[in-house]
Amino acid sequence: MDRDTILKVAKVARLELNEGEMERYAKDLEDILDSFSVLDEAPMNETYTFNPIPVVNVLREDEPGQDIDDELLRKQLETYESYVRGPRLS
Repeated sequence: MDRDTILKVAKVARLELNEGEMERYAKDLEDILDSFSVLDEAPMNETYTFNPIPVVNVLREDEPGQDIDDELLRKQLETYESYVRGPRLS
C-alpha cells in the first residue's frame, strides 16, 4: 500500500497518523484488501435479488361481487328514501 493511499484513507477517516502508525496501517489495509480477493472467486450471476427465495404473489385477484341483494337488504333495514339511517352524530 503506497503512502498517498494511506494519507487519503486517513484523511477520509479524519485520522492524524504519525510515520509508525502509517506503516502499521499500510500493512493492515493490505491484509484487509487481500481478504476481499476471495470475492473474486465467487460465482457470478446475471440476476441479483435481495431475497434468496423468490417472492411469489399467492393472493387471489380481487373480483367485485355482491353477496346480498340490495332490495332485500333495504327491506330488512330501516331506510329513508333508499338511504340507511344511522345514529345521529353530535
